[in-house]
Amino acid sequence: MKRLAFAAATLFTSVSIAATAAARPMTPEDVAKLESVGTIAVSPDGLRVAFTTSRMPDVTEGEDNGSAKQELKLAWGPDMARAYLPADVSPSGVQFSPDGRMISFVWAKDDEKRAVWGVPVDGGAYRKLAAVKDSNVASYAWAPDGGTLYLLAGAEEDKQRAAQRKGGFNAKVYEEEASLNRLFAAKVGDEVDEAPREIAVPGYVSAFKVGPDGVTGILESAPSPLIDDEYTSKRVHVVDLGTGAIRAIVKTPGKLEDVEISPDSKQLSLIAAIDANDPAATTLHIADVATGAFRAINAGAPEATVDAEWLPDGRLATVVHVGTQSTLRVYKADGSVDHEHDPGALILTRVEAAGNKVVVAADSPAHPTELFVLNDGAFQRWTNHNPWLSEITFAPQRTITYTARDGQQIEGILIEPLGEKQRKGAPTIFDVHGGPEAHESNGWQTSYSNPGQVAAAKGYAVFLPNYRGSTAYGTAFSKQHQGDYAGKEFDDLVDGKRALVAMGVTDPDRVGVTGGSYGGFATAWSSTYYSSEFAAGVMFVGISNNVSKFGTTDIPNEMYLVHERKWPWEEWDHLMERSPITHVDKAETPLLIMHGEEDTRVSPTQSYELYRHIKTRKPGTPVRLVLYPGEGHGNRLAASRYDYNLRMMEWFDTYLKTGDRKAAMPGPRPQLAEGAKGAKPASKDDSDN
Repeated sequence: MKRLAFAAATLFTSVSIAATAAARPMTPEDVAKLESVGTIAVSPDGLRVAFTTSRMPDVTEGEDNGSAKQELKLAWGPDMARAYLPADVSPSGVQFSPDGRMISFVWAKDDEKRAVWGVPVDGGAYRKLAAVKDSNVASYAWAPDGGTLYLLAGAEEDKQRAAQRKGGFNAKVYEEEASLNRLFAAKVGDEVDEAPREIAVPGYVSAFKVGPDGVTGILESAPSPLIDDEYTSKRVHVVDLGTGAIRAIVKTPGKLEDVEISPDSKQLSLIAAIDANDPAATTLHIADVATGAFRAINAGAPEATVDAEWLPDGRLATVVHVGTQSTLRVYKADGSVDHEHDPGALILTRVEAAGNKVVVAADSPAHPTELFVLNDGAFQRWTNHNPWLSEITFAPQRTITYTARDGQQIEGILIEPLGEKQRKGAPTIFDVHGGPEAHESNGWQTSYSNPGQVAAAKGYAVFLPNYRGSTAYGTAFSKQHQGDYAGKEFDDLVDGKRALVAMGVTDPDRVGVTGGSYGGFATAWSSTYYSSEFAAGVMFVGISNNVSKFGTTDIPNEMYLVHERKWPWEEWDHLMERSPITHVDKAETPLLIMHGEEDTRVSPTQSYELYRHIKTRKPGTPVRLVLYPGEGHGNRLAASRYDYNLRMMEWFDTYLKTGDRKAAMPGPRPQLAEGAKGAKPASKDDSDN
């Protein structure tokens, strides 16, 4: 294997960090302003890159609350990009037309349904290209000749059901009355095709692509829209776009992610699980389009493939995460490795290619996702969407490795406290990822729910452990947590604490923990069973009762297949023993619990249960439950995110920084920035400080 090390990428990142010396620390208000690159598309000739940027409304400066807004931009070189649409257009699904003359996107104008729109590359007004009557277009693909747009749209409206709802008969039948997507072929011309041709598709199609031959369709289909089917039963169907006939099915046995079709339409690349019990789709597979036969390329390797893109010459470019770092690996058409590109300190997350251009999305410890282009063997940065980050003093960040009590090597990301080191170690926040089939990379680690550089600026160390069950270390490592809820996986956290104390980083009496979903489970366990080890906890959409969680989640089969490997009725007592509510008698850790009221993955009742048990059985332990109306398994609205970040840091400042577990709880409403709507006006005393 030929491996190329590119100093340019490493140098760029290190210079960015060094340049911020003697600047100001990061704040929650800074987090609310972050902008990052989203969708990427490369023009057929490789000369231009269209992309979207994503930014939340800045509620700290009085902007109206809402979800992330997308902006379309076109770049043709480093620091050479411009916006291409009015500010009120929030596009998604950006692509180039086959002739490269138009950028297409999905958008809903005013009260209309989502449709496909296009704007000329050389300038001009945007216009609607294709739509499906009374249905939202979810995604689309161009025919190679540019004469047809294939549209994946929602189910046809049930007019009787709509009439019933108007009459007040709005009862919901749980997990029934499935609404299946439809596929259409619309002609592209001066006028919108009012009667696009419908193509029969199997099951619930969530994604599709059109082969370069123009007649092969690649559908990702599950038996139903249920998320459990999406996780466990989604398969690739090869269809004839003219007749709708299924030519082949690629029957990979477990989870399925990115599917791409080769330039000759003969092969597929798939990122998929190696078996039904594989926790995550992280292994690269190659499949034959004609027969559906497939083979794994890097099965068993201590890594995770996260994205793939066929190059015009028939080779395959892939983004691979190896532990906490990443690489761009190029395979030959036969599946053998051609070469790798080392991005240095960059963490690559996506790759796109066309013409002679290979483009990646990448972040680093010094910036969120930006656009980079592979140029003469180096990754050249094309965008800089948060130039004000040059004002920020970044705390040092690095990968560390420690040995768990049974000899297992565990990696994690350590963000050191900003400023002078503590003589007896710093207060330390363990930021535990969810899944657990996920992993932390040594890149950008600050967001509304990740304390990162905001906490470091306040004197905390932050540690993000890739405990057993994490990806990027091979399937065998990610399976180590199976059948052992809250066992060795969370023992790894305590062993990590011991290691950080031994390194002199951490004060053993001031260690806190936070995390969402499975990380919320880890927080609940650390605040009950392991309460003596952790001085404060902030739990987000977390699990407290493994028995009731099974009955209230939308992924029961996934829980069985890739997590516990047993059904609850096979081990009632064991599941209760591994549930945080069982160990509330030990709970002396001040715990802030936050949850979206509309969460279907982990029911809010999980948070209610833990809150009620602590309030009743341990009345002296500080506990607070905060619910976010309209939010699900994670907060999507700007105000909810900012509020979360403020509460998290306020809780840690009250209990973790002081080490006082009995301190009075902070007020129920955090202090908003002066520019936020509803903020308390600053008093004269405040302005003098």
